[in-house]
Amino acid sequence: MSDVAKLTMPDGKEITLPAYTGTEQEKCLDISALRKETGYVTFDPGFGNTCPSKSSITFLNGEAGILRYRGYSIEDLCEKSDFTSVMYLVIYGELPSEAELAEFNKNLAEHSKIKPQLLKLYESLPQDTHPMVLVSTMLAGLSAHYPQFTNPHDTDQVEQAIFIALGQILPIVSSAYCHGKGKEFNYPSEPISSYGSGLLKMMFGDDYEVDTDVEKILDELLILHADHEFNCSTSTARIVGSSQANLFASLSASVNALWGPLHGGANQKVIEMLEDIANDGGVEAIDKYLAMAKDKTSGFRLMGFGHRVYKNYDPRAKIIKKTCDKVIEKLGVEDPLLAVAQKLEAAALSDEYFTSRKLYPNVDFYSGIVYRALNIPTEMYTPLFALGRLCGWIAHWREQNLDPHARIGRPRQLYMGATERSL
Repeated sequence: MSDVAKLTMPDGKEITLPAYTGTEQEKCLDISALRKETGYVTFDPGFGNTCPSKSSITFLNGEAGILRYRGYSIEDLCEKSDFTSVMYLVIYGELPSEAELAEFNKNLAEHSKIKPQLLKLYESLPQDTHPMVLVSTMLAGLSAHYPQFTNPHDTDQVEQAIFIALGQILPIVSSAYCHGKGKEFNYPSEPISSYGSGLLKMMFGDDYEVDTDVEKILDELLILHADHEFNCSTSTARIVGSSQANLFASLSASVNALWGPLHGGANQKVIEMLEDIANDGGVEAIDKYLAMAKDKTSGFRLMGFGHRVYKNYDPRAKIIKKTCDKVIEKLGVEDPLLAVAQKLEAAALSDEYFTSRKLYPNVDFYSGIVYRALNIPTEMYTPLFALGRLCGWIAHWREQNLDPHARIGRPRQLYMGATERSL
């Protein structure tokens, strides 16, 4: 505690609140005793100003456009590292040595096969079931098939659960795609060189030729999605885990939180928006839709622009845009939706209305375009987000589980209902 703040209550009583400063100079007031001392709670819709716990995993400064995992900038990590190393970093706090990385990969490989009985869950679900339902169901199902690794207080069990979740999320996501296409799921015949290459081979077949630049951009996208502080799905992992629910149950809950169009489902909404524009005149209709976005009564929202936290250019978007343009040019993709996307991006970035409000393209805008260029269907975009974010959920669940001062999540309410009445 570096200082205190004084708060004067409506009745004139004055109390002091401990004030803390984080390692990146973020300021925080401790209100944990506020209700006990005053009878008041804070009113904070959406928890936009609420800090439920301390964390040392990710630093995010939305005003400055900064994102770091364990102190490393995402710019450095995307340029000089790989997704598997970043997973290790996010979960355990340091980049792995060669020996640690080899052991980590070995453990993931040993737990990379889904039990055949678990795969039979798909047989009970319709072919057109959204892949996020399948991913959530499969992760929850791990609790049934690995009950010996569900004690959150047993360090060895937790470590095994981590390897199972990380090892099986790739075939879980890929098999969800295969189920939707009515095709048989198969594992690659050779060891995979990366999550990106493994994903493409499991989805499209063992004979799929993985382009090195495509592999690189998928690796970048997974790194960029690895963690993002206390967002909706990560907060879900923490609050479910705070009840001492096991790792698999907490991860399944996080998948469901991610599914929403205001969170992980945003990249799918970007493509759906572009399809609407393409069907309404294409690039010639861009000005019309920009005008609608400015009109608060139109009901139209420009998806993939702006961010709840970033009040500057999304640093993740800056990185992925460069690789996105390179890959699209290399693949020679001719898609009217990509033309609409590029025109929309250029028009919005040259429009003072959007730039003055810091409504820049975000990572969801570019990730949807990349997946579209790779012939990945829109319903798979959010599962791919989950593929990258899984390590972040695990890291936060693990960090909280190791905290001796952690408490079960239990927000308060401001009751506005009927007062006591009789029948």
